[in-house]
Amino acid sequence: MTKVRALTESDLPAIAAIYAHYVTTTVATFDETPPTADDWRAKAGGVTGAGLPFLVAEVDGEVAGYAYVSQYRPKPAYRHTLEDSIYLAPGRTGRGLGRLLLGELVAAAGRTEARRLVAVIADSGDPSSARLHEKFGFETVGRLRSVGFKHGRWIDTVLMQLDLR
Repeated sequence: MTKVRALTESDLPAIAAIYAHYVTTTVATFDETPPTADDWRAKAGGVTGAGLPFLVAEVDGEVAGYAYVSQYRPKPAYRHTLEDSIYLAPGRTGRGLGRLLLGELVAAAGRTEARRLVAVIADSGDPSSARLHEKFGFETVGRLRSVGFKHGRWIDTVLMQLDLR
């Protein structure tokens, strides 16, 4: 059975493991050192403490992915703009979990004071993340060229935006 639910403390080791996969083997994130479960505890506390959603996709009792929103940038004038993050466990892509998570995340973000939701997507050559966001009405609003260097190559980011109000 598949369900999307709020994060619990017991999910943190699985979330750390999922993200570590992307840190060490892909350019989907520009982090180069995987955060620990304690690092994730602090991050999740910041997200949920700000009244923002941190969601988990669970399949047959196992964490299969997660998604959350956070403030787009730390400066006060950005307080009405959020950024989404979605990661699926290796082997769990292409099964509709990203769609379930993003749908719930957009709905939850719409219940906040935010006006805009932004996606910053590393252009790895795989269009699946951008396509997923497009299905929910996100529009491409820009590209930052060669802003990340990881695994021996320069990577662009694609900026997408959704109006929540």
